[in-house]
Amino acid sequence: MRSNHALPGPCRLCGGLSGTRVGEAWICDACGWRFGDVPDDDLPLPRVDVVYYLRYDRRVKIGTSRSPRQRLTRILHHELLAFERGGRDLEQRRHREFATIREGGEWFTLTDDLRAHVSGIRAAGEPWQLYARWLSGALRGEDLPG
Repeated sequence: MRSNHALPGPCRLCGGLSGTRVGEAWICDACGWRFGDVPDDDLPLPRVDVVYYLRYDRRVKIGTSRSPRQRLTRILHHELLAFERGGRDLEQRRHREFATIREGGEWFTLTDDLRAHVSGIRAAGEPWQLYARWLSGALRGEDLPG
């Protein structure tokens, strides 16, 4: 039997506070991590590549990272718009897709087309919750690339 409630404490993986009770276990609603389980600090986290969309004024940077928290702290931006699961190939595809609005480097003009694209991605969920869910799956071995 399943029931949704507050977790006994914050999720160790994403900090989420609500969960679903499944039998004797609590599962974080945000990322799917089993409450109480702790990732092994002696092992590196699995690689989860993302394409990110950052807004600065009326421009959007489309870039990629395997360490988005670290990467985004180094880039001046107003808002994280979205994450897509993928690496360089997806990033380059997006750069080609929006080549006509490229301002330079990885920066693009925030047009209605780009806004619609980001909205479509954002419909899948809040970027950091998606990233936590992808990381949780990878840690459980359920979301291996390729």
